[in-house]
Amino acid sequence: MMQLSTRNQFPGRVVSVASGEAMSAVTVRLDSGQEVTSAITTDSARELKLAEGTPVRAMVKSTEVAVATGAVEGLSIRNRLPGVVTSVSSGAAMSTVRIETPGGETITAAITRDAAEELKLEPGAEVTALVKATEVSLAVG
Repeated sequence: MMQLSTRNQFPGRVVSVASGEAMSAVTVRLDSGQEVTSAITTDSARELKLAEGTPVRAMVKSTEVAVATGAVEGLSIRNRLPGVVTSVSSGAAMSTVRIETPGGETITAAITRDAAEELKLEPGAEVTALVKATEVSLAVG
């Protein structure tokens, strides 16, 4: 079995595939019920044989997860996963923030220590994890 350094890996099933000439938007319902969108090349969607019902794993590197506090409006970012901070581990420059969604997924975000301090991130804080669709990779098999 292949092992990856990608921290955020969520099983789910394809809900829809909207393909254009170059890119496809793939909507995935995670096992928890939350939906995420992945923007991948149409060639990749074909090679992976993605169709409604295809089991997939949605993956996001922790460095590609942004964290917001308060209302999130006026952004083009499609994937907005609400949750609660369960832990914050800080080093000299970076912090690792773990967020649990209502569906039970744990999302890990790697953000600057300054940002974590400015946002006053601590266990129990309500946040939204933000992930651009272009940063969501899909795996099958």
